[in-house]
Amino acid sequence: MNEIDPKDDILGRARVRDNDELKKYYDELASINTGALWTVANDIEPWEPTPKSAPIIWRYSELRKQVLRAIDLVKPEDAGRRVVYLRNPKRQDVSAACGWLFSGIQVMKAGEKAGAHRHAASALRFIMEGKGAYTIVDGHKVELEGKDFVITPNGTWHEHGISDEGTTCIWQDGLDIPLTNALEANFYEVHPEDYQSSNLPTNDSPLSYGAPGLLPALDKWDKPYSPLLKFSWEPTYEALINYAKVTDGSPYDGIIMRYINPQSGNDPMLTMGAQMQMLRPAEKTKSHRHTGNVIYQVAKGSGFSIIDGHRYDWNEKDIFCVPSWTWHEHSNSNENDDACLFSFNDFPVMKKLGFYKEQVLSENDGHQILTDHNNKEK
Repeated sequence: MNEIDPKDDILGRARVRDNDELKKYYDELASINTGALWTVANDIEPWEPTPKSAPIIWRYSELRKQVLRAIDLVKPEDAGRRVVYLRNPKRQDVSAACGWLFSGIQVMKAGEKAGAHRHAASALRFIMEGKGAYTIVDGHKVELEGKDFVITPNGTWHEHGISDEGTTCIWQDGLDIPLTNALEANFYEVHPEDYQSSNLPTNDSPLSYGAPGLLPALDKWDKPYSPLLKFSWEPTYEALINYAKVTDGSPYDGIIMRYINPQSGNDPMLTMGAQMQMLRPAEKTKSHRHTGNVIYQVAKGSGFSIIDGHRYDWNEKDIFCVPSWTWHEHSNSNENDDACLFSFNDFPVMKKLGFYKEQVLSENDGHQILTDHNNKEK
């Protein structure tokens, strides 16, 4: 260690001053694949979380035309999945959009179907546009519409397609592939028959488990993930509207509700959570930060978020991310209508490991000092 940060020059932190004898010692340790902990201790045990991702916004006005181009360039049966993935400039080495989360935009046209596969990573989808999309998860086929949220839990066979009567569909994918790879636990299999066959009724999952506050009396679901595979937009939005009638909401997230496994009340999948929040007309939240990474998609309306002192203006279908332990606050720009943000996160992992922590901003009445406003849509 050549220079010691004044914050670390205290008892309990590594503050060894290097000299020639120590440097020779370090070389000898390296020759036997070892090292002196005090040379790295302060870096590997920081005072607080140090996010490795950058806050980014991906404009749908820019994404859409590039995603549609892929239709003429590659076939889903050749690409595996026809996806344009969202690449964080600080996480390119692991193909992550934010932290240990992957996200991409998938497109399929009428009559197309992508073969079945499965993997250790959990996956989810949020439908952005089009009609006739469907997903089949371990034989359960669910039909999808705009702003529906669907899960394909880890280890499940899943495939996607568009009916012959449908239109070109675009949706956002979210997976924890980077996390699974970091844990050296990933696997990938292609279905031996290319596509699944099933005698289960279409939409059996939402028809069985989609009623609020009710479970089938003959429920025999024993999987570690939600039996409800699709969460439709209309009842989700209705729930937000109803909840807003009886609560002031969160000062940091507005009216916010968490997607859950209706059988257990836990997150729908083991490693990723998802939420929908509503900002009432002209609502501005206060700033907070937490461990865990979040990727947002604007489901409705327009507004802006201030993330780490930078303002990001957003419109419907834009996507942006908030890295772990990064200050953020949201604002609805419309004085007459609400705005809604869908998001997915790695909170279940953080909470299961005992790592989840949240902090509110106390200075400046809970609002960040704006550093710049260079992120307006052009």
